[in-house]
Amino acid sequence: METNGLLAVNEASEEYGSLPGREQAGAPGSGRRRSHAYGGRPCGVERGTDAEELYIQQAVVLIEDAMQYRSINHRVDARSLHLYRWYYSSICQWGLGLTIAVVLLLAFVERPSSLSISSDPRHRSAPWEPPCGFTEGIEMVCLVVFCLDLAVKGYLIGWEEFRKSKWLIAYTVVISFSFIDWVLSVSMACDEKLRVRRLIRPFFLLQNSSMMKKTLKCIKRTLPEIASVILLLALHLCLFTMIGMLLFAKSEDPKMNGEWKLHFRDLPTSLTSLLVLLTTANNPDVMIPAYSLNRAYSIFFVTFSVIGTYCLMNLLTAIIYNQFRGYLLMSVQTSIIRRRLGIRAAFQVLSCQGAQQAAEEHVAVELVLKTMARVQMKTYYREALTNEVHKYADVGYMDREQFRKIFDELDKDCIKEHPPLPQYQSPVLQKFQVVFSHYFLTILGNAVALANVMCICTVLVLNAEKSTAERDNYMIEIINLCFILYYLFEVCVKIFAFGWKGYLSYRNNIFDCFLTVLLLVLQITIFVTYRLPFSQWDPSSHGMLSLWEMVRLINMLIVFRFLRIIPDIKLMSLVASTLLDLLKNLRAFAGILMVVYYVFAVFGIWLFEGSITPPSEMSVLSNTSMENVTSNFSMQCGTYEQLEYWPNNFDDFAAAIMLLYNVMVVNNWQAFLEAYSRHTTDWSKIYFVCWWLTSSVMWVNLFVAVILENFIYKWDRSHSCSVTDVERIRYETSVQLMFREQIQEPTEEELLCQLNLHPHLHLHW
Repeated sequence: METNGLLAVNEASEEYGSLPGREQAGAPGSGRRRSHAYGGRPCGVERGTDAEELYIQQAVVLIEDAMQYRSINHRVDARSLHLYRWYYSSICQWGLGLTIAVVLLLAFVERPSSLSISSDPRHRSAPWEPPCGFTEGIEMVCLVVFCLDLAVKGYLIGWEEFRKSKWLIAYTVVISFSFIDWVLSVSMACDEKLRVRRLIRPFFLLQNSSMMKKTLKCIKRTLPEIASVILLLALHLCLFTMIGMLLFAKSEDPKMNGEWKLHFRDLPTSLTSLLVLLTTANNPDVMIPAYSLNRAYSIFFVTFSVIGTYCLMNLLTAIIYNQFRGYLLMSVQTSIIRRRLGIRAAFQVLSCQGAQQAAEEHVAVELVLKTMARVQMKTYYREALTNEVHKYADVGYMDREQFRKIFDELDKDCIKEHPPLPQYQSPVLQKFQVVFSHYFLTILGNAVALANVMCICTVLVLNAEKSTAERDNYMIEIINLCFILYYLFEVCVKIFAFGWKGYLSYRNNIFDCFLTVLLLVLQITIFVTYRLPFSQWDPSSHGMLSLWEMVRLINMLIVFRFLRIIPDIKLMSLVASTLLDLLKNLRAFAGILMVVYYVFAVFGIWLFEGSITPPSEMSVLSNTSMENVTSNFSMQCGTYEQLEYWPNNFDDFAAAIMLLYNVMVVNNWQAFLEAYSRHTTDWSKIYFVCWWLTSSVMWVNLFVAVILENFIYKWDRSHSCSVTDVERIRYETSVQLMFREQIQEPTEEELLCQLNLHPHLHLHW
């Protein structure tokens, strides 16, 4: 189960793994019952079909726990094992994930609704507001699902383990609070000002992922080190703020007050100006008034930027990378212990040896094969494990170390074997097969694709200033037709050389074939529709798409097809595979970032909804009349109003997410700081600064750290590989594998100690 700290259990609990109708004997005076020892004699599987079936079920679940890095501290009786496997089945987990997604997406539909085409208040039509009870009914169904999820988890791990799990206790509190707030909403006819339960909905996403919990724990432990650097950064900011206010104090000469008036008028303005300069968002604007008077003033700003931006900020990145990597390594160490513990427990269950025969414990190969056949895993893992087990078929049994070693196959790369080439009898066909299966054909195809892209680029440059009627669409269409015919020829001869199965066994061939067929279909459509090459007929208004629009679509697909060169360049292929791994393996990091976005967006709506509204008939207002409408509006260059940032607001959830993203990028984020402080209060800057620290400073640096670790890991593994090897190897990169070499294997004594503390599976040694 995905519970926190379940590997360190110090108390025994009721036994759920025993067989019915048998007396159990434990160690004298221990008071603990043993599930696999009967009168001190070994409990071999020959005792009966029921006993063997229970042992196999337990071993299957324990191995599945080990493969998924799950805790084994759950009930192990037959009924609980059936419920446990059903709970972790694909359909159940997908259903739970869908429920979490639905409850989070309700924020886009609930009041204030995001269901409008534009977020700009000048053009936005009234969004559709759901009737009272619509979203509440959906939310109630989701809460019922969460209650069932909590009940199943609580039953499977038992009350003793439930009390020790802070995450499950928090899960109970969140569900209870959500029910109470839901009742209040319905009783108030859905007209409440604050829907507090929206703020805690992201918890459902966090508690459902063990990797998110580990990542969150690592971030929490990294915070003290981050805080020390942020404190130094704040000291640097305050020191230069004081110096700046003294250096650019108001003077008697109005011509000398440009810097003071714009950036150092008071303490909040000075702090904000230098804080934004720390992100380089207002550089060099912040120094221009002073720099235009005396070039020596630039020393102040350059010194501030060098120390703050290039030293302290990069030092913060290094500390975050180092500390977070260390704590993540500790967390991954726990995951590896879980795997070893699950494997060790599975072996003990299958062997069932008594204490007096502990030195001779072993498990039958036939029983291991029967167990492996029922474990849910990928096909190539099953084949690899089965092949390893068959190596001991002559002996008939496996000892503990041999059983452990077969699971090392889970950490190995899967080599993708391509089907053999088809055999042709004709010598001529054999020679053609040698030619068309040679690597030079791929190189030639890449060169032709490059030539096609260059032709498109040339035509785009020549037609950049021409209108649609002036463009010669027929010429580029004929050029594309020639290239597409070559692409079709290349696909056909490769299929001839490799066969269908061999051709489709290469992922880049699938990509190439799909786009070639799509281009051919579009080309035939153009030919049938416009009857090329009769260019004297003007087809600009014929059909659903004009000729120019269809040519543009073909050109975009051809440019996209040029990505086929990536697998043929080792470094580029490595970078591309790293990006794909980020999408697959960094879901925990992205999930926590989503949680942070969600929480800050809800807070932003509570604080700033409707705080900035454009005046009526704004489009006809001049700058002068604009300033006369209200003192809060400003049309100075670089302000929120002058830049027309109206779509960036907190008037609905989707708009709030987009505004937070724009602040995270920190380009022109001073416009939002200034506008919201002007329309609300200067204290609003605290919200934006907190978001900048959380997203841009901490989270982006964490993301950079993980990207570096992922790339370095893959670079080290593929450094001695050729391009062909990189293509053949399915890199199953995970966070656990990234740190595999730095992880210390647990000793046998540590594993036995943990197994002795299992609350439900008490083994007799």
